Amino acid sequence: MRDVTRDNFGLLVAYVLPGFVTLWGVSIFSGTVRSWLGTSSEQSPTIGGFLYVTVGAVAAGVLVSTIRWMLVDRLHHLTGITVPKWEFARLGDKLAAFELLVAAHYHFYQFHANMLVAVAFTFAAYAVATPLRGWHGIESVLSFVFVEFVLWIGSRDTLRKYYERTSALMSSEKVISKSQPTS
Repeated sequence: MRDVTRDNFGLLVAYVLPGFVTLWGVSIFSGTVRSWLGTSSEQSPTIGGFLYVTVGAVAAGVLVSTIRWMLVDRLHHLTGITVPKWEFARLGDKLAAFELLVAAHYHFYQFHANMLVAVAFTFAAYAVATPLRGWHGIESVLSFVFVEFVLWIGSRDTLRKYYERTSALMSSEKVISKSQPTS
């Protein structure tokens, strides 16, 4: 991935970034992964390490995405976000608009929800490796809760918008926003 384009940006935000955060959590317990990240005091980053981190981040990101599907998607659906029933055969000449909605909303949903899982894993690894005592522990937990809250709200918003706007595209009905006056 030499240049970030619209075609690979979704992969970057949905899988690579959450996967990298997950690898960071793994590096707490793995000297090998720590050497890939160049966080070992004896080694500086290498080309091989960069390759390992990139491939590892994609693999970890796909695994995180599966966990997201198992947990976060289901929680969203149990707490009021309804899964639409789409007929993709109705897309026809609207494929470009659908791809735009995926890029504008679904990839960002994947980022928020996958990061929710990745940050939780990394914080758990950090908490196991580092005793959370005193003010440091309180600050760490409060920061973790705040970041998770922001990611949860972001994931709900982007998933809801993706479902609503894609449903409107599929049905070809004009959607009137609650903030727009009707005539």
